Amino acid sequence: MTSIDQAPAAPTAHSPAAGAPLLELDSVACEYKLDGGGRFRAVNGVSLQLGRSEVLGLVGESGCGKSTLAKLICGLEKPADGSITFDGNPVRALGLKKRAKELLGIQMVFQNPYASLNPRRRIRDQLDDALALNPDGTWTVESLLDAVDLPADSAQRYSHSFSGGQRQRIAIARALAAGPKVLVGDEPIASLDAFLQARIARMMRDLAIDSGASMIFISHDLSVVRDIADRVAVMEAGRIVEVGSTEQIWNDPNHPYTQKLLAAIPKVDGKGFIPG
Repeated sequence: MTSIDQAPAAPTAHSPAAGAPLLELDSVACEYKLDGGGRFRAVNGVSLQLGRSEVLGLVGESGCGKSTLAKLICGLEKPADGSITFDGNPVRALGLKKRAKELLGIQMVFQNPYASLNPRRRIRDQLDDALALNPDGTWTVESLLDAVDLPADSAQRYSHSFSGGQRQRIAIARALAAGPKVLVGDEPIASLDAFLQARIARMMRDLAIDSGASMIFISHDLSVVRDIADRVAVMEAGRIVEVGSTEQIWNDPNHPYTQKLLAAIPKVDGKGFIPG
């Protein structure tokens, strides 16, 4: 056991539903061609499950394959091996094809809120586009903005008039508008000021769970993952080396790499960032 403070109990506002997993990865791999020949395997034999109404934290050093794994889950990359199943349907790479309707239930919030919104379109129009993907949903533009603590008149503005934290909240609202069953946050707080990071992460968790969705939250910030995740998956060099409840990962880590990450956390309060 590491010498850091014991973790608080995992979030208890809800209990992940039992039964068949909502999302399942089976021996998934992804590789890229290298300049000069050869191939690099960014994701290597990953098997992972996400339950219904569950928040899974994915942690690891920069370059370990976390973002590539997120792209595979969303169909933005093609696996070299293995399979991904979402709600009983295979997840395939998009390519030039329109996304299958049954896979619209996976939505991503990207790291960069500046690049993820169209600067030439009003916020209302961008939210309306997402709402059209879920015509049976209960969200409206106004209720979405209210849910992410933005005033109703934000709908008439353009993205350049918002701060980074406000833009990320709009990106969250747009993802929720589509009625996702799985929300994927790929380092969604990395570009935000420190005082906003925990607030935005908690907002994502609460909105996902309240809407009945599950969430995969990717972050370097162990303190945030510790606060919002039901389970944690630890990734090293393209592989998942340990998966466990948040409490188990912090209080009794099994894998040497997990122990190394936790040992690197500043000991002032037992919380901090993964190096790299």
